Amino acid sequence: MAKLIYSAIASLDGYVADEKGNFDWAAPDERVHAFVNDQERGIGTYLYGRRMYQVMAAWQTMETAAAPQVVVDYAGIWQAADKVVFSRTLGEVSTPRTRLVREFDPDAVRQWKESAGRDISVGGPELAGAALRAGLVDECHLFLNPVIVGGGTPALPDGLRAGLELLDEHRFAGGVVHLHYRLQ
Repeated sequence: MAKLIYSAIASLDGYVADEKGNFDWAAPDERVHAFVNDQERGIGTYLYGRRMYQVMAAWQTMETAAAPQVVVDYAGIWQAADKVVFSRTLGEVSTPRTRLVREFDPDAVRQWKESAGRDISVGGPELAGAALRAGLVDECHLFLNPVIVGGGTPALPDGLRAGLELLDEHRFAGGVVHLHYRLQ
């Protein structure tokens, strides 16, 4: 059975975007980006909410001719995976290998996990929160950045209580810390 993995880049105080919606402080350096790429290679399907999909869709058409190799690598990883976008408001999807689903259905996600040959990633804190509340998420990868933004969009949902087992941690030279947990 495939694992459902939530991965987020967050501030030290736990936000993926500040109160104005900015996340420019979260741009990974080449070492962090290469580490993320290695984590993402095993993903066969990305599950997104509308906003996260609209941000990530840029990887489909991004100009990579002059880009660092880690960017080129990630674009290839992202383009090769299937995507499922959960949205009631999005009219249509704009990328290949992508389908639009109107409602988040925990039972359907459970079935996907049971039949998938590769792991599944859930992206975006709102959708990940729904998956966490439904008990679907198997592992979390949190990349904590050395910045405090004081408020905004939390990486983890309020009101959720879950036991975690630390599987791995990694400290990067720039101060980013990666924490890898299994949900119990």
